[in-house]
Amino acid sequence: MSHHHHHPGTGKILKWSFAATLAFVVVELIAGLRASSLALISDAGHNFTDALALILATIAFYVQSRPANDVKTFGYHRAGVLAAFVNALTLVVIGGWLVWESWQRLWRPEPVQEWTMLWVSLASLALNGSIMLGLRHEKSHDLNVRATFVHMFGDALSSIAIFAGAIAIHFTGWSRIDAILSLFIAALIVWTAWDIIKESLNVLLEGLPSGLELRAVTNAMREVEGVVDVHDLHIWSLGSSAHALSCHVLIEDMPPSASDSILRRLNDVLCGFQIQHTTIQFEHARCALSESGCSIQAVSHQHDR
Repeated sequence: MSHHHHHPGTGKILKWSFAATLAFVVVELIAGLRASSLALISDAGHNFTDALALILATIAFYVQSRPANDVKTFGYHRAGVLAAFVNALTLVVIGGWLVWESWQRLWRPEPVQEWTMLWVSLASLALNGSIMLGLRHEKSHDLNVRATFVHMFGDALSSIAIFAGAIAIHFTGWSRIDAILSLFIAALIVWTAWDIIKESLNVLLEGLPSGLELRAVTNAMREVEGVVDVHDLHIWSLGSSAHALSCHVLIEDMPPSASDSILRRLNDVLCGFQIQHTTIQFEHARCALSESGCSIQAVSHQHDR
C-alpha cells in the first residue's frame, strides 16, 4: 500500500474539513430559510454532498493505512460505501424536491434578502477555498481526495454564482434570479449524488472495479512464464481502493518449490493493477489433459496471502 508519500496531516485535514462543512451546512440552511433564498438552501444541500465526499475520503484514507491482513478492513470499507449509498439516495430526493420548488418559485417569485445571500456565499467560498488549499498536496496521490477536491471546486463555483446573483438581485430587484440559481445547484446535487450511487453500487454488487479490464488482467497473467491458462477469474472491490482477485491457474506439472516463483511473478503482475488480495489456485496441466477423472488426481495447492 502507498503510505510513504501520504502528507502527514491529510487525515486530520479531512476530519476537520468534514466537521467544518457539516457545521456550515446547518448555518447555511438556517440563513437560507431566514432570507427565503432557495439558492442558499440548495447550496446547503450541495455542501452536504461535499460532506459526504469528505467522510468517504476520510474512511478510505484511514482504512488504507490499516494492515491489509486484518480481516476487519473489509467491514470498514463496506460500511463507508453503504453509508455513501444511502446518503446519496437521500440527496437525490432532496435535489428533486429543490428542482420542483425552484420551478414553482419561477412562477411565483418571493422577495429575497440579498445581503444574507451575499455574506453567506462569501463565507462558503472561504470555507471551500481553505479546504482546497489544505488538500492540494494530497490530490495527486489519492483518488478519493482528488474526488473531494473536485467537489470543493464545484462548490466554490456555485458560491461565486450566488454572490453574483445577490448583487444582481440588489441592483435589479429581480428575485427570480434566486430560483434560477437554485435550479442549477439542485441539478448539480442530483448529478453528483447519482455519481456516488453508481460508484457505491458497483462495490456493493461486487462489480469489476472501474478502470480495470478483465481481459487485460487475464492476458497479463497468461504472459507470465510457466502459465498455461487462467480460468475462473473473479475480481471485486473490498472498498474504494482495495481490490481482490481469485482464480485458477493451469501450469506445467512441477513440484511446489518450482511453482512458487510463478506465484510470486503473478502477484507482481497483479500489484501493477492495484490488486493486493489474491487467492490463486494452481492446477497441473498433465492431469488436466488426460480424460480419466482428473479432478480427483489434480494436485492443487491453495495459496492465500
